[in-house]
Amino acid sequence: MSTLPKLAVAKFASCDGCQLTLLHAEDELLAIADAVHIANFAEASSRLEPAPYDITLVEGSITTQKDRRRIVKLRSDSKYLITIGACATAGGIQALRNFADHQDFLRAVYARPDYIQSLATSTPIAAHVKVDFELRGCPIDKSQLLEVIASLLAGHRPRTSSECVCQPCKRRGTVCVVVANNQPCLGPVTQAGCGAVCPAFDRGCYGCFGPAAQPNMLGLSDRLLQPRMDRAQSARFLQTFNSYAPEFSAAGQRLWQLAGQPKPLHPSLASSPGDTHPAAVGQGKETTEE
Repeated sequence: MSTLPKLAVAKFASCDGCQLTLLHAEDELLAIADAVHIANFAEASSRLEPAPYDITLVEGSITTQKDRRRIVKLRSDSKYLITIGACATAGGIQALRNFADHQDFLRAVYARPDYIQSLATSTPIAAHVKVDFELRGCPIDKSQLLEVIASLLAGHRPRTSSECVCQPCKRRGTVCVVVANNQPCLGPVTQAGCGAVCPAFDRGCYGCFGPAAQPNMLGLSDRLLQPRMDRAQSARFLQTFNSYAPEFSAAGQRLWQLAGQPKPLHPSLASSPGDTHPAAVGQGKETTEE
């Protein structure tokens, strides 16, 4: 029986892209396998060992009652619980349901919507249990994931970037797409980690790593977005990968209101939007259990 720390990877509502980032680590994956015992990773092996686990990586958001119960059990079974990706840290693209009528979606998609047992909301993991560290991105960055695993094994807190996308964008010598091409871009308010990929290919940042620390959302929406797109388009631009992240959510709601198309949060979330998930308190911060 292995004496190495036990690693588990769990999936909730998601596309599996963040789990694939770990598999795509290729050469580094061999080093990980030498440092930890991969006990439960359905994407990689059908051999699934039971809890407890030393480190659990969680991908995906909570969208069913069953998953609500499962994440509580997983938290109790894990020494460290790390959320990976936009779905797990901010509800993901599926959190757009938080601003709409869930039943309308069910009726439009399914012939028998009464068979579907899903919640009216998509919420991040930390809205339900304590999270030890969050890793943002859609998908996450391989280097940051390796840093988190290595840091936990070494017994110190992971160190990931606290910059906005504009900083690595400038360092790589990329011409600003806002200045040069008059394109809308979320780089000034988005957490770095992707390597500023979109601006490098003459596209504005889409905010897939979520809001940076203390983002100036008012300045961005009124000075950078609206001169280049109308209010409804600006709201849609903000509410994509991280639509339920508090900063993006609030800015998007404000723009929808100004456009005369208010899209309030689902009543179960509207009383304290974003208070309980990591995007509200910053990357790597601990959160409290509901």
